[in-house]
Amino acid sequence: MSPTNIAAPTHEAEIEAMKQVVAAVEHSQNNELPDEFAGLFRDDAIWTTGGGKRLFGREAISAFTHQVLPGGMQGSTVTFEVEHVLFIRPDVAAVKVRQVYETPGGQEVGTPMFVMSKEEGQWRLTACQNTSVLDDE
Repeated sequence: MSPTNIAAPTHEAEIEAMKQVVAAVEHSQNNELPDEFAGLFRDDAIWTTGGGKRLFGREAISAFTHQVLPGGMQGSTVTFEVEHVLFIRPDVAAVKVRQVYETPGGQEVGTPMFVMSKEEGQWRLTACQNTSVLDDE
């Protein structure tokens, strides 16, 4: 199978739109907004948390997030940076993210993989896994 060709201006616009979704993940976590976070997912999304909990569907993602996010960021902040985007199709992309938590105990680095799909003109989180980085070097 050959890679899908996407016109450069379209390609950049789509990457920017995906970066906005990643920025919304950061905003919702830093501001402890579980509804905003859950709203970024497709109804049938899959999410594996940094702790290895597997969640199936937006409803389960929302329920879990409502349990852990309020109060979960106390004394901490997180930043997300899109490191790489691989278009699988024009409407499906794998987005590699660098995640850095600043906690009272120090810095924790993660490397989530967000598979996103474009649904009704909007990029949505579809299949995501959050993974810790043991050694960033």
